[in-house]
Amino acid sequence: MSVVAINALTVPEPARAELEKRFAQRKHSVDGAPGFEGFQLLRPVAGGDQYFVYTQWATKEDFENWKANRTSSHESTGKAPVSEQANLLEFEVVDLGE
Repeated sequence: MSVVAINALTVPEPARAELEKRFAQRKHSVDGAPGFEGFQLLRPVAGGDQYFVYTQWATKEDFENWKANRTSSHESTGKAPVSEQANLLEFEVVDLGE
């Protein structure tokens, strides 16, 4: 059963362009991870200051293994994070049948 991880990042207006630039530079960095099924960066459009980083994985174990072994953008580049806060949300994809 697929799982979805959504990282909700609180990003102030002046830092949004930098956040998008950093994600664009690393957009394929997770492609080869076992069980990785997809990624999207969602930008707020109706007020608010939260971006959502959406990833989908074949299994929870695949996501946990990637999370345990990954290097974050700010760790690999030496740049300070642009988000003020991050909250991880995790979901299972519900099979609704045919």
